[in-house]
Amino acid sequence: MIIEDDPSIADLLDLYLREGGFRPLQAASGMRGLELVEQHQPALVVLDIGLPDIDGFEVCRRIRARSSVPVLFLTARDGEIDRVLGLELGADDYVVKPFSPRELVARVKAILRRGQPPAPAAATTLSVGEMVDVDVARREARVRGVAIPLATKEFDLLAHFARNQGLALSRQQLLDAVWGADWYGDDRTVDVHVRQLRKKLGDDLPLATVWGVGYRLG
Repeated sequence: MIIEDDPSIADLLDLYLREGGFRPLQAASGMRGLELVEQHQPALVVLDIGLPDIDGFEVCRRIRARSSVPVLFLTARDGEIDRVLGLELGADDYVVKPFSPRELVARVKAILRRGQPPAPAAATTLSVGEMVDVDVARREARVRGVAIPLATKEFDLLAHFARNQGLALSRQQLLDAVWGADWYGDDRTVDVHVRQLRKKLGDDLPLATVWGVGYRLG
């Protein structure tokens, strides 16, 4: 799903994504994009921020309120505040214009590869302390028995922490394990996602905490 109000950019993306084996849809406004996302349940959304009605941040908020579909921001805004806000809203990647269409298609493929559910391990449910359960097979996290909605990368990060309880993990180790060795973005995405996890699951729980230059569960 391409939500972009500049027709030349939208058509360029459409061309390269079709060459990459995708069947993209286009929307020139945020509201129309939300309608098409609801109707067609796309595998991924490429989202501009500067849209003519509601901005891309609001579109992302509304998508995240009901879906964990991957979102890639494509925007001329290159400030750190915008990048951090986009990641905090649950975006999976953030690409600044001007951009390479081939690189963007590669990023789309990388995001979709990383989003594929892993083969279930022998133990499909992992416990973090006595209050958090992570069901790897169903991709569900529960706190005190209540399901907590998590974005794709938030769940993957929590599951990786649960599998490696007691170990100190550097940011680079987390990026390689959760985002993949082909991740192009800022390593601060780890900090943002850990912060989001703590906010959603509760600061009183035994979640990831800063340890040296990385994180460990505890």
